[in-house]
Amino acid sequence: MIDALFPLARPLLHGLDAETAHDLTIRGLSLLPPRRPPADDASLAVELFGQSFPNPVGLAAGFDKGARVADALLGLGFGFVEVGGVVPQPQPGNPRPRVFRLPRDRAVINRFGLNSEGLDAVADRLKARAGREGIVGVNIGANKESADRLADYVACTARLAPHVAFITVNVSSPNTPGLRDLQGEAFLDDLLARVVAARDASGSSAAVLLKIAPDIALEGLDAMTATALRRGIQGLVVSNTTIARPASLVESSVAKETGGLSGRPLFGPSTRLLAETYLRVGDRIPLIGVGGIDSAEAAWTKIRAGARLVQLYSALVYEGPGLVGTIKRGLSQRLRAEGLTSLAPVVGRDAAALARDA
Repeated sequence: MIDALFPLARPLLHGLDAETAHDLTIRGLSLLPPRRPPADDASLAVELFGQSFPNPVGLAAGFDKGARVADALLGLGFGFVEVGGVVPQPQPGNPRPRVFRLPRDRAVINRFGLNSEGLDAVADRLKARAGREGIVGVNIGANKESADRLADYVACTARLAPHVAFITVNVSSPNTPGLRDLQGEAFLDDLLARVVAARDASGSSAAVLLKIAPDIALEGLDAMTATALRRGIQGLVVSNTTIARPASLVESSVAKETGGLSGRPLFGPSTRLLAETYLRVGDRIPLIGVGGIDSAEAAWTKIRAGARLVQLYSALVYEGPGLVGTIKRGLSQRLRAEGLTSLAPVVGRDAAALARDA
């Protein structure tokens, strides 16, 4: 029913400013009765992080910042949901307007600035999920005015790790001044060591993942992947939004807005970075591919570039929740056409070519 209603609701939602439309969507999802998604094709199942993912299609962080509707989102057919970003103390983020649609580019620019209800509110909601089905992870960051950003990540990890399947360390948001500085090798090494120690001290088995920016130079990627391997983290999320503005953007006036660009224009650079990352880590660190996924073909390409799982968000603005099922059906058809019974043989098989050509 939700899929059928979206074409009717889209003109109304797009007649509102983007953040108001998003808030109404969250409110609507919160009113849905609990429902179990239909069973997925067994060939789409992925075993990772000690979890059985029913399918590889996840929702990226940023949609459900407050962990308000994770179960409703799982009910739409996502294989997993990443809530957040979360920071320790409540903060309003940047002034509105701070999110902008680029419809002809199938893209979005946001400069939310990690607006968050804070750790207490999110921890309580995630704790309340105890015993429920479905894989939920959380994206964590640091307060804008924090005097000790490393301590912010440790606090979030210690509090949230017992209630989630994975924690994504976000050092790549372009909307918090100085946050990307934590991608530097020395900072990152210390950060990951502290986060892993906090996870272990909590008694949790949650996987620790690192989310990286698409704008990083290959030399920086070399250092980052080496640090991730040394610290034994369980996954890399490739990638966050970009500060770049491709010359191909049609919505040139909106493109002048500051913030992170996501959606279709991010597909090429994020896929190249994903492939480059796979060439460096191979099967030693699982990768989650994010950026510009708006079709089964795009998801398939991310898997060929090295992704074990994929995430989407911006494409939902234009395609609606039916996109999740469309992607899953398309992936199943691809597997049948190649005579495969799982996605494993596809992971990274074309990484070298996609690093050059994506």
